[in-house]
Amino acid sequence: MNLRARRRLSDWLLNTLLVGFTIVVLFPFYWLLVSSLKTQDQLFQIPPLWIPTAPTFDNFVRLFQGRFPVWFQNSAVVASATTLLGLTLAALAAYSFSRFPFPGNRALSTIFLFIQLFPVAVVVIPLFILWTNLKLTNTYASLIVTYLVFGLPVSTWLLIGFFNAVPAELEEAAMIDGSSRLGALWRVTLPLALPGLAATAIYIFLLSWNEFFFALTFMNSTDMRTIPVGLSSFFAEHSVDWGLVMAGSVVASLPVVLLFGALSRYFIQGLTSGALKG
Repeated sequence: MNLRARRRLSDWLLNTLLVGFTIVVLFPFYWLLVSSLKTQDQLFQIPPLWIPTAPTFDNFVRLFQGRFPVWFQNSAVVASATTLLGLTLAALAAYSFSRFPFPGNRALSTIFLFIQLFPVAVVVIPLFILWTNLKLTNTYASLIVTYLVFGLPVSTWLLIGFFNAVPAELEEAAMIDGSSRLGALWRVTLPLALPGLAATAIYIFLLSWNEFFFALTFMNSTDMRTIPVGLSSFFAEHSVDWGLVMAGSVVASLPVVLLFGALSRYFIQGLTSGALKG
């Protein structure tokens, strides 16, 4: 077998492996979507019904007739506010670490990562007591501040690498031309660090959109539940309404899919470059 034939065989095997891997990864999402279009009887049919013979949107109708729209709104408000505040604070903190070095700043930025090692169970009770004393349970503020505390360290660490990769001479040139420090940050550094900002925004959004334990603990009111907590209410003691669970999971996945689709090229570039620099 000549070299060209070997390369073709190697490419064919690699493509076959990638296609198989893609099918394995995407199959749960396909099954989730298909199951949301089935009736209760079809969900438990044996052998499984791979393609619904009579797709129905009854599960989605029942979903939006209940409290799900309120839960979706709660998640949207919390995740959006956390992402905007987290991205702003992380960008300012990372810029300070990158442009104004001080003794121990590198060690401190590394220590940020160790905060992620703390299990949630260790801090949930003290935080619950704190929010109760401040009368902030069943409020957006309790979740937003909590998510910021856990999301900012890693977000700052991610952005430090991107800001280190932007030459400081570009900012100095902008300031020579009359721009302020913040103006140079806004007009020069942030546009060049856009891949890192996109990757960080997706990280913060996913953290706050999917979080369950804090939302379950701090939000006691049914109308203040977020989507993960709300979906868990479909699991009764002796039965589970899988139709509502599947439909709710499909709707809950849409914002994540849309956000990742809009920022995917920046996200991939960010994960493969900025976090490894500086």
